[in-house]
Amino acid sequence: MGKGRSLLKIQAVFIYLHVQEVIEMTSAEITLKDGFKAEAFLGNHLIIADQSVADGGSDEGPTPKQYLVAALGTCTAVTVKMYAQRKGWPLEAVDVQVSVESFKALDYPDYKGDADVVNEYRQVVTFKGDLTEEQRLRLLEIAGKCPVHRILMQPSIMIETMAGSEAAMPPEE
Repeated sequence: MGKGRSLLKIQAVFIYLHVQEVIEMTSAEITLKDGFKAEAFLGNHLIIADQSVADGGSDEGPTPKQYLVAALGTCTAVTVKMYAQRKGWPLEAVDVQVSVESFKALDYPDYKGDADVVNEYRQVVTFKGDLTEEQRLRLLEIAGKCPVHRILMQPSIMIETMAGSEAAMPPEE
């Protein structure tokens, strides 16, 4: 086993099932390096995630939670632009500001579930271009229909974590 390689390799796989039929699958392979630095391989792309220095990391990349917030914002912007292009609307640019705050469920008066924590995501979406008020309202509605937004809103998310074997790991370069 090489220096900096973890014994446990976790592969995150998101699968949407409908009567045993896989509709879509997206996967990533993550390898934990020195400290808390993680390399995530997604198809032909490599991204680095890390923790801040204050949290024991080396701050070489965004935190996983920051990637989740960015995924929501970028998905929103792309979804809105694709819709506007199909409609032939004069959307010149989309700016999205996203934040997430976590609250104790007992301190969140509108929450009725049984989780301990409520995560509140907020998006401010700004549309640039010569759009009518009706178009802007429709684009705001479409912003709430991006695939990442839909995933985050589903109460049926299941995550299965399994132990992998060291033999299944690719050789270190």
